[in-house]
Amino acid sequence: MEPTTAPHADENQLIAERRAKLAERRQRGGVVFPNDFKPEHRALPLGQRYGEIPNEELEPQAIEVSVAGRIMLKRVMGKASFVTLQDSTSRIQLYVQRDALGEELYADFKHWDLGDIVGARGTLFRTKTGELSIKVTQLVMLTKSLRPLPDKFHGMADQELKYRQRYVDLISDEAARERFALRSKAVSALRGFMVEHGFLEVETPMLHPIPGGANAKPFETHHNALDQQMFLRIAPELYLKRLIVGGFERVFEINRNFRNEGLSVRHNPEFTMMEFYAAYWTHEDQMNFTEELLRHVARAATGSAALSYNGKEVHLDQPFARLTIRDALIQHAGLTEAEADNPEVLIAKIQAAGEKVPEGANLAVLQYNLFEATVEEKLWQPTFIMNHPLEVSPLARANDANPGITERFELYMTGREVANGFSELNDAEDQAARFQAQVDAKDGGDDEAMHFDADFIRALEYGMPPTGGCGIGIDRFVMLLTDSPSIRDVILFPALRREN
Repeated sequence: MEPTTAPHADENQLIAERRAKLAERRQRGGVVFPNDFKPEHRALPLGQRYGEIPNEELEPQAIEVSVAGRIMLKRVMGKASFVTLQDSTSRIQLYVQRDALGEELYADFKHWDLGDIVGARGTLFRTKTGELSIKVTQLVMLTKSLRPLPDKFHGMADQELKYRQRYVDLISDEAARERFALRSKAVSALRGFMVEHGFLEVETPMLHPIPGGANAKPFETHHNALDQQMFLRIAPELYLKRLIVGGFERVFEINRNFRNEGLSVRHNPEFTMMEFYAAYWTHEDQMNFTEELLRHVARAATGSAALSYNGKEVHLDQPFARLTIRDALIQHAGLTEAEADNPEVLIAKIQAAGEKVPEGANLAVLQYNLFEATVEEKLWQPTFIMNHPLEVSPLARANDANPGITERFELYMTGREVANGFSELNDAEDQAARFQAQVDAKDGGDDEAMHFDADFIRALEYGMPPTGGCGIGIDRFVMLLTDSPSIRDVILFPALRREN
């Protein structure tokens, strides 16, 4: 079926023509945008239930149905026409006859446009080509579309326009609708798994008097009634750990974080995280659970934990690798064991990668900086990276055998970080000292260093049990599940520069 409007016609002219049609409808009087039509059926369930029944069995039953949706295709003939109607589930064909509608309504219908939203009642049958269709007995215009849809063969070619006008992208691209339906399915599976394992879902503040829980630059605002500076949260961590202090032993939150940083294929200033905390768990318990959790979500959302991303296999169905930062440098950056422990070699390689060497950095920090500069993007299969330096992990518990590193892990797959977790620091005096070190770093010019949160220290002074915590980047994980190259592809309304 061909669209009724030429794909290269001037859009402004088409809009003017549609506005004229709407004006004509208003002049006739009556309700122009009726809201009393109630569709009782959806396209996909109708196809699933009746799609295989031969017409000689189907049509004699005169099964009455009512549907509503958007006109996507339209082929007008003399006394009968075909319309493809799209609702939230799928598409179904309408067979519209002049004799069934009457001369006046059929004549009006011939001027309806692609994109118009209509309601239809009729009986099911199959055409000679075998397509399940509705023989229409009632047809009503519900909403007049004033803007033409994109060309049916090419859709929205401008990728930024797809992000900016997501509503048009969803109308015209079935793959986009499926992608966001899969995202919803993944989040539901995530939530169900957490509840099944005894976690309590909670909500903590989005507006913080002190930004904390991560090293990031916050968005700032002002609360007029309190007359105080506030920050959009960069992480819910410190509030969730307050709940552990309060006696909730397993908590989780799925919600937004905000970081006033750059935009890229993997960064959006507003993004979705799930953070969860369990009393009496270690970082190893968290790694085991996170692996099981992500494998479950992949299977629930896609049907398999053996995935493909950018043409390459990703095996969530197999045990995730576990490497220390030092081991990762040896395995993925080509360092010998001696080179991995040689500060001069590490400094030279960091500089060769175009990165700055932190002043006064010890061996663990140098290893971490070289890892970030050269190894992250090489970690395609799911890999836990462990033994992070104390200096870059201000909220994590130090390792008892080696106090210079922490019981922390980051999970990488497809070359990007997806999760971060650790055994939590529950020593109030140690935490206060680390906060002070962060304050000193901030005073020295580090915009992403943490503030000193005195109330959190007070909470720890009441006593927090040994606890493991983890945060998972939902958007990045959904990128994998949907084989999407950019984080903007999995966020319905990503951040964009203002038009004009």
